[in-house]
Amino acid sequence: MDRHSGSSSQRQSKRDIDFNDPYSQKRFRAGDEAPVPRSLSTRAQLYERIFPQYRQPVEIGVFSLDSERAFFNDSRQLRYYVDPGKKPNFNLRDGYRDRFIKRDDRVKEKLDHILRWIVTNRAKLCSTSTSSSSCTLGLDFVTWRGHLTKLLVTPYETQEGWLLAVSKFRGTLYLSEVETEAAQVNRENRTERHEEMMYWGYKFEQYICADDVNGVPDRGGVVNTNEAFCTVVQTRLADHKLLFSGEVDCREKDPRAPPAPACYIELKTSAEICTPKQRS
Repeated sequence: MDRHSGSSSQRQSKRDIDFNDPYSQKRFRAGDEAPVPRSLSTRAQLYERIFPQYRQPVEIGVFSLDSERAFFNDSRQLRYYVDPGKKPNFNLRDGYRDRFIKRDDRVKEKLDHILRWIVTNRAKLCSTSTSSSSCTLGLDFVTWRGHLTKLLVTPYETQEGWLLAVSKFRGTLYLSEVETEAAQVNRENRTERHEEMMYWGYKFEQYICADDVNGVPDRGGVVNTNEAFCTVVQTRLADHKLLFSGEVDCREKDPRAPPAPACYIELKTSAEICTPKQRS
């Protein structure tokens, strides 16, 4: 599936079709002509309508990735928010040269970690009358939260394209992003300044996140972007059942906080807002 219509989209679609998929609506034999994909319009006006019913996401599991990107079916990488006060004085450049381990973004993990979670927790998703090794998940879509965001903001995003690979298995569609040529060029040609600015966000997280509910941030430690804590949620959009996962920065430490995922906090950095125009 290509954000931009045209021949490149058709070639990609033909390449990604599994002619042996027993769950496809139509069986293909080698040499058959693949169907021409329908284009997805990016005209925002077409989507200005009543929003379909969306069910509040329910967390059904979590997983962690350690400093080597190894998968763990637990919350060992969960961190807790520590209020920095109204006027924090943080040096976001600290540690960039000597205490920074950056994840190799040339390695494309695709849906690997979500699939590992599904395999590990298959009993949670299957009915009791079906063996977990052969059950269907009863889901329409499985993907990363960020992929859904990228897809849904398409009519309003005019700078960056996207490419998604979609696989159908036992009635469930699995959506995984494929790096476009433009994105690869941008990644390979980042300036040193750009790389450092990306680090600032991770360093900010280190300043205000603690590893334990009663702990304090380790502000002088190593920033390792391999480490991650992810939530797995289920929801429904109109008639479509979705399971997706997303990385979580931290959670509230107050025991009276609402249950997950409502207690999770997304941390963001931005330039200082000094004028009404910037605020708007």
